[in-house]
Amino acid sequence: MKNIHLTLALSTIALLAVYSCKKTPNNPQGNNNVGSTGNTPETIVKGNDPAIAATQGFFLTDSWQPKIFTVPATTLSVTKPMAKNITVSIDLSKIVTKVSPLIFGNNATVFMGRMVDQPILLSRLDTLCPNIIRFPGGSVADRYFWNAGYNQDPPDAPPRLLDAGGNLLLPDYWYGNNTSEWTMTVDDYYQVLQQTKSTGMITVNYGYARYGTSPHPVETAAHLAANWVRYDKCRTRYWEVGNESYGSWESGYRINTATNQDGQPMMITSALYGSHFKVFADSMHAAARQVGTTIQVGIVLSGANDLLSVGEVDNWNAGVLAAAGNSPDFYVVHYYYTPYMQNSSAGVILSTPAPGTASMLDWVKSSAAKAGVTQKPIAMDEYNINAAGSDQMVSQIAGIHAVMVLGEVLKKQLSMVSRWNLASTWGDGDDMGLFNNSSHPDNVEPGASPWQPRPLYYYMYYFQKYFGDRMVSSTVTGSNSILSYASMFTSGQAGDILVNTGASEETVNIQISNFLPGTNYYYYILTGGKEAVFSRKLYVNESGPSGASGGPANFSTIAPVSAAQKGGIILTVPAYGVVYLVADGSE
Repeated sequence: MKNIHLTLALSTIALLAVYSCKKTPNNPQGNNNVGSTGNTPETIVKGNDPAIAATQGFFLTDSWQPKIFTVPATTLSVTKPMAKNITVSIDLSKIVTKVSPLIFGNNATVFMGRMVDQPILLSRLDTLCPNIIRFPGGSVADRYFWNAGYNQDPPDAPPRLLDAGGNLLLPDYWYGNNTSEWTMTVDDYYQVLQQTKSTGMITVNYGYARYGTSPHPVETAAHLAANWVRYDKCRTRYWEVGNESYGSWESGYRINTATNQDGQPMMITSALYGSHFKVFADSMHAAARQVGTTIQVGIVLSGANDLLSVGEVDNWNAGVLAAAGNSPDFYVVHYYYTPYMQNSSAGVILSTPAPGTASMLDWVKSSAAKAGVTQKPIAMDEYNINAAGSDQMVSQIAGIHAVMVLGEVLKKQLSMVSRWNLASTWGDGDDMGLFNNSSHPDNVEPGASPWQPRPLYYYMYYFQKYFGDRMVSSTVTGSNSILSYASMFTSGQAGDILVNTGASEETVNIQISNFLPGTNYYYYILTGGKEAVFSRKLYVNESGPSGASGGPANFSTIAPVSAAQKGGIILTVPAYGVVYLVADGSE
């Protein structure tokens, strides 16, 4: 970035509604900026919010709020580049969807440590504002006894569980009242939600319904889940039954029939899980009524064509939905976008968000339609990339991928999305965690500071900061590497997130229709370091980390770049760069 110097922006600019048409042709402010969009007050077309899609449902109605953009008091001034032939056309009259804050979610796992005794982590989470945090983890949930102390197994929990190959192994159960510092209790989790102002999503132990040795294991496991709802006392609205129950890696997928007392088969079936789900849902809803609240209970579906063996249970969705009918309140899917544990290139990784999201949604919707059941809201409460071998998961490319995923799920009208996960294990860079896991010394990224955020953190932070409360239509001409995700704010501004998936910088001209421009536009440029395609460093307006990884310590106070809208909105998007832009609106 060249010729940057500090300037003071007008701090008294009013925040005005984007739809207001009170300006007249004789108003100087209204006329001065017409050239940047071609709009006059008489030509503004007001957009209408689309109907809430069945895939969104209560996830959107529960969470949506109008957003007010605060005009920055201090900005960086930059000379505009010369316009080229790449144009982004934004139309504020074409509203795609309202934006749910629940798309910024993440997963907390019981192996992260207590969390509540980590002020650095909690402060950074509060700044990020994930809005929804799922617990107690992925596959751990199917071995989790929420009300038990350390090594206090229920009497009907077997001392050995069968793995995918049929071998009897120690079960590695987890306990909600284990007060050891290397794990978190249920009450710790509730404190994390409170301190980060987040909503909960709880996964209850379905595996226990399969491997439990009591005369009625399904009812016993459902009662355990219902008791958690009672203990929860209205703090959590969203619950799901089991985790990836179609997979051979999941506890309860295969059971020891010699110890089972209700005639269940050794291998799980989709119809069995669907019928068991109804028992759980009935018990949990009844418990919620007893404590004076309403909850939503989700069922596990596959997010990809299970005729091609997602897990090892063919026709999973068909069998589950045939057995469960309309009893689920929502559908749960997990989606990992790239080929499993392949050393994928940046090009491969960044080519997956649009087709992957589309195919996942199409598969789930077609599954419901073929089963003859009502389409329910969809929660994609785990997603990430599976690329490995070159620091892909901890790089800025993973952050760019996440930006694209959020843009695509909004286009496809999803309103609950939660990334996997807050902290994991370093694994020589094959680490899906948002933070350096500082709770376990053997999991720490070498040279990283305690709970140091990965590049992804900063991409997610600026997405919330510079994306409005409604997504609007945008198109790109003149480039195959530039993507646009446009928005508008209730307070009157227009926004755009520009992603460059190519290895060369591009200069972009943004044209906004059905919008009366104000004075300035503001933006942040996020890029990785130049030491590698997969960089562990993140730069915001050229400000970067002091160490070998992470982002700038002062990221939340870095001033945006500012330029006048008069003469057009023009800027350069670096190679593998993301630009977060907001343009002033005029009354």
